[in-house]
Amino acid sequence: MGTYDLSQIHHVSRHFQIHGDLQQVEPCKIGHINETYIATYNQGGTRVRYIHQKINTEVFRDPAGVMDNIERITRHQRELLLAAGTPDVTRRVLTVVPARDGVGFHRTAEGACWRTFVFVENVRSYESVTNPALASEAGRAFGEFQRLLSDLPGKRLVETIPHFHDSRRRFDTFQTAVDADRFNRVQSAGPEVQFAVSREKIVDVILKATARKLIPERPTHNDTKFNNVMLDITTSKAVCVVDLDTVMPGCALYDFGDMVRTTTSPTLEDELDLSKVHVRMPLFRALCRGYLEATNGMLNRHERALIAFAGKLLTFTIGLRFLTDYLSGDTYFRVHRPGHNLERARTQFRLVESIEQQEEAMQKFADSV
Repeated sequence: MGTYDLSQIHHVSRHFQIHGDLQQVEPCKIGHINETYIATYNQGGTRVRYIHQKINTEVFRDPAGVMDNIERITRHQRELLLAAGTPDVTRRVLTVVPARDGVGFHRTAEGACWRTFVFVENVRSYESVTNPALASEAGRAFGEFQRLLSDLPGKRLVETIPHFHDSRRRFDTFQTAVDADRFNRVQSAGPEVQFAVSREKIVDVILKATARKLIPERPTHNDTKFNNVMLDITTSKAVCVVDLDTVMPGCALYDFGDMVRTTTSPTLEDELDLSKVHVRMPLFRALCRGYLEATNGMLNRHERALIAFAGKLLTFTIGLRFLTDYLSGDTYFRVHRPGHNLERARTQFRLVESIEQQEEAMQKFADSV
């Protein structure tokens, strides 16, 4: 951590309702979008940690709306957990530390937007799931997250990224990138482009069901990667769900589908050896059971009938987004090497193929839970 960065965080920290002396700052490299730091303070001789995070306003263009959503949902979840007598609530739900003016974030003179959370101690996250027990915890964590928000009072949540899971728009944007080929990359991604084009018919299935009111709009997380679940270091039980920027009106199936994508394969999302990429049915079964039991009858029959399909669609859509970003010059996702987004797309598309091969068995199990 450079001196300049430390002094910058020190300056930012003064604008939040934190007591104590800033002692140490270290960057947190988890996540593609925001700039995140773990800050340690001395509070009366006790070591206390916070998260200081610079919101990426190129992605989240309405930081006030983002923070309004986060404050509303964390407050509602905390109230429900306290009413139920749930222990350790400060570890179960993120705590927003207000700025000194009472607002949920601080905007610097340069226009940068910063926010602060209490650091949740004695937890860890995993980039991939290694056993059915962890898969079950992922399903339970996000299922409980949805259930706690199912009766969220007040106005509709802000759409922090409009049309985020609109698979038709994602496909049309992809097609535009192919046609434009501004960076002369279509030829290098020929097989991936053809793979995407050949599966266009799946992009409208959930959208049409939603338009017909068969599938309801719900407050959803919309970024249900397994590394957004914090697990207790000792028990390996899910403690809380993080990365709440994309919590907004959505479809429960999209949340579950992204869980399938991120928990059932033994590899990371940019695995180079595609022979390793496949759905592990024991993990899918554990994930599915944990999620359906946690939602406790919340889903209707139309949602339940598309459980396996949701995994295929979300994996395909994320692969499409990686491919589109590659064709468009890598402007959205952070890349760490040339061709990184293309590698990510290849991994997702291989997982789509694996889901296609097992989709019938996956849905049959979901129907049995």
